[in-house]
Amino acid sequence: MTPRPAADIVWHAPRISLTFSAPADGPVSVLSLRPSDSPAPTPVLPSGHGEQPLVEISAFGHGRFPGSYRHVDTIIGRDLRLVSHDESEKDGCHELRIVQESIVQEDGSRGIRVTSVFQARASAAAVRTWTEVTTDAELVLDAVSSFATGSFLADAQASSVDAIVLTHADNDWIAENRWKSEPLRAAGLIDVGRHLHHNQPPRTRIALGNRGSWSSGEKVPTAALAASGGGYALAWQIEHNGPWLAEIGENGHGAYVLLSGPTDQEHQWNVRLAPGETFRSAPVSVAVATGDATDALRALTDQRRAIRLPRSADAALPVVFNDYMNTLMGDPTAEKLLPLIDAAAEAGADYFCIDAGWYADGHWWDGVGAWQPSTARFPGGITEVTDYIRSRGMTPGLWLEPEVIGVRSPLAETLPDEAFFQRQGVRIAEHGRHLLDLRHPAARAHLDAVVDRLVDEYGVGFIKMDENTMTGPGTDLDGLAPGHGLLEHARALLSWIDGVQSRHPALLIENCSSGAMRMDYALLSRLHMQSTSDQQDPVAYASIAAAAPAAILPEQAGNWAYPQAGMTDEERTFALVNGVLGRMYLSGYLNRMSPIEVAAVREAVTAHKRVLSDIRGRHPEWPLGLPAWDDDWVSLGLRNGDHAHVSVWRRAGSETSRLHLPWAQGRELSAVAFFPADASGWTWTWDAASAVLAVTASGNEPSARVLEVHAG
Repeated sequence: MTPRPAADIVWHAPRISLTFSAPADGPVSVLSLRPSDSPAPTPVLPSGHGEQPLVEISAFGHGRFPGSYRHVDTIIGRDLRLVSHDESEKDGCHELRIVQESIVQEDGSRGIRVTSVFQARASAAAVRTWTEVTTDAELVLDAVSSFATGSFLADAQASSVDAIVLTHADNDWIAENRWKSEPLRAAGLIDVGRHLHHNQPPRTRIALGNRGSWSSGEKVPTAALAASGGGYALAWQIEHNGPWLAEIGENGHGAYVLLSGPTDQEHQWNVRLAPGETFRSAPVSVAVATGDATDALRALTDQRRAIRLPRSADAALPVVFNDYMNTLMGDPTAEKLLPLIDAAAEAGADYFCIDAGWYADGHWWDGVGAWQPSTARFPGGITEVTDYIRSRGMTPGLWLEPEVIGVRSPLAETLPDEAFFQRQGVRIAEHGRHLLDLRHPAARAHLDAVVDRLVDEYGVGFIKMDENTMTGPGTDLDGLAPGHGLLEHARALLSWIDGVQSRHPALLIENCSSGAMRMDYALLSRLHMQSTSDQQDPVAYASIAAAAPAAILPEQAGNWAYPQAGMTDEERTFALVNGVLGRMYLSGYLNRMSPIEVAAVREAVTAHKRVLSDIRGRHPEWPLGLPAWDDDWVSLGLRNGDHAHVSVWRRAGSETSRLHLPWAQGRELSAVAFFPADASGWTWTWDAASAVLAVTASGNEPSARVLEVHAG
């Protein structure tokens, strides 16, 4: 390839601008990534070079220099050189494609061509990006970045790595969305005294990620970097329903962030490319904002709405009653369900979901797979119950865990071994289940037949799609690395979902995996709702409900509200407030309640439906900051312009908390009770100069309210 002169590539999408360095003697790198209405930063790097290549690739025989646990400093990434770039626009989607080739020496090519794809829409200050790798000779890839940048110090106008804060979230069953912000130094990028070591960059890193089939089993696949003094922030999400990596480290001039799907080092992933074959990395979205981490997360909210595939089934945003949480808990029968159906209809629910257990006479965990209704639970047939749900003006739904076959299920014997995950010829078994490999036609045909039967024969219009089995690195069937078998299965699952929704466009599908263990936008760009937790304590749930919109759209955040007969007024209100801002999953023995208790539930559902009327135009904010797991006070707002609904939970501690509403600073503020309409025991005062709404809740027990706020 003939050497070419150095140049910059400047790409302006409607709400975001990117500047790339393309030197003659180095790889393409990101110099700036900013909102389109903010000025370009002052350069901090010499000679037009970016410190961090846009693309990092390692392959067997082509590793890193120097060697480390990090996925930067790759030989192939360092040797890439620009070939071309192309801009286009179609149907409102702006696209940039940057093509590079890897060079061995000045007059010869390594035969590796890399294309970085960027897509942006006018509704979001964000890009969606991924990497495509094609080779002229056989090559075994073991890590491919989807995006990497070292531009952060320049964009943030920060003096050093010391001035950067990382915001990220731990995730676990019944303890989801535990957000925290910490300086990069405190998070693990140690200052090793580079000036005493020939100014070499350190080799430490912060590695966020997940393993196996739960994309958010340990970490939320969303995080943000922000300047400690405010003024600039960058947030990202990795859009893969499997393992992923986000790596933050330090280089010669500052910090870098690298985003990718699975790697060999972390996830036992590699893939052998034959000549002419192409590998496409997991897509990621990157959003930017002039402000702090929560501003960048709000920009990511716009991006989530922009990338969602058209789905008509959820247009009306129905309220779902589910019989599981703190209610039937996987033990439904016709006798138990009929009074609950009546009560749910009276409360204003639109859908009624029969949850786990409907397919089994007794213990069912390790026998699932056929998904045939239990005749013991439904002696008149399950259609007696689903028909009754419809007669009460609601749409029936069923819980389903389609990707597993219990080890005791007859299907474990009749389906071929090749239809299941395997390691070294042995079928994987975890938690009493085998995992179907949806690359296999028998597995896919089985699931198609199940869903078609539920919809066509039982009239089901809602599926709670669960996945409770995390099956490790993957499957090595046909000699693949386990991680690549899992990657191909994950992509086959998305294809299967697309097929189901094409055949049944009115079918509403909830994404659930032991609560929120697959909270990613590979799935959520397709599915309608996301269960945010299996947490059964409403007081603990408050921080989960408040934090969820940092990771998912508020109109997809399925928060449980499970009031019970006999609760105190404050206990019942607290449980219901959890579901008002988001998508309410109503549950509880409503049929055992007094008329006064039922009226309170109906009031909550009515208030929630008012929120739903324009929720797609609202952005989340956190007047007390992103909630920590054990905060005494927690708050979430959903705002559109000068109007907001704000949930406030007091779990413990002092009677007064100070909510910061900077968008209303210096203005008159009207704050009234939204739910419940009777806000007895709570008072609030507004200080326009400091933009603080001081809220006081009397009494000793946990309590919560939703306020409606207007600034004028």
